[in-house]
Amino acid sequence: MFNPKEESEKIVKFIRDYYKKNNLKGVVLGISGGKDSAVVAALFVKALGSENVLGVTLPCHSEVTDKNDAKLIADTYNFELINIDLTPVFDSFKNEINKLGNYSESEIKNSDINLKPRLRMASVYYLAALYSSIKGGTYIVAGTSNLCELFVGYFTKGGDSTYDIGVLNNYTVSEVIQIGEYLGVPDKVIHKIPSDGLSGLSDEDKLGVKYSDIAKYINNEKLSDEVSNKILTLHNNSHHKFNVPIYKK
Repeated sequence: MFNPKEESEKIVKFIRDYYKKNNLKGVVLGISGGKDSAVVAALFVKALGSENVLGVTLPCHSEVTDKNDAKLIADTYNFELINIDLTPVFDSFKNEINKLGNYSESEIKNSDINLKPRLRMASVYYLAALYSSIKGGTYIVAGTSNLCELFVGYFTKGGDSTYDIGVLNNYTVSEVIQIGEYLGVPDKVIHKIPSDGLSGLSDEDKLGVKYSDIAKYINNEKLSDEVSNKILTLHNNSHHKFNVPIYKK
């Protein structure tokens, strides 16, 4: 039986121990308005105190509701939230790309989607370095991916896959929701349909499988052959995202 209180306490201890061991001060994380970043923020506030947590909204042709939900999380847990609008940066980059040639929407779609989290990651690392300087202690970047996303490779290399500490990596979506409910994450956020806020599609629409089925696959529960094969294919096709091959002379 999953115990969200017990798991939350273990995560908080993990954070505190790591920070003490490495003489760290604070954390920076992107607040998307979704459940994963909300739960991570709540855990770090519990572990470090709200004064050592910096949340960042990083809109880039994004939905306004996501920014509003991010503010709700910041208000709930009383941590600092700043906004950096990446839309002009994205558009400037695209203007340079357009000089290279006339590409179809289908050709640039994946590149555009993945550029956004890469710009966001550059932003949070910039802020981590800045706050380390002005706060007199080291700030690091927290990741917000959960086990289901990671298992099927639903993340961007050099984007949301890049971080200094991860706390939800071994928890399925349903487990993250339970932890969030225990920590008091507002219902409208913890039960929000998961999406990247970038493509206009839900996560499950993009993946073609349900997170609940991914969790079943991970836990060796019964699924149809079609669904199992789809999940296995996604998993196998993502190996390159986890391991960088290095030639040894």
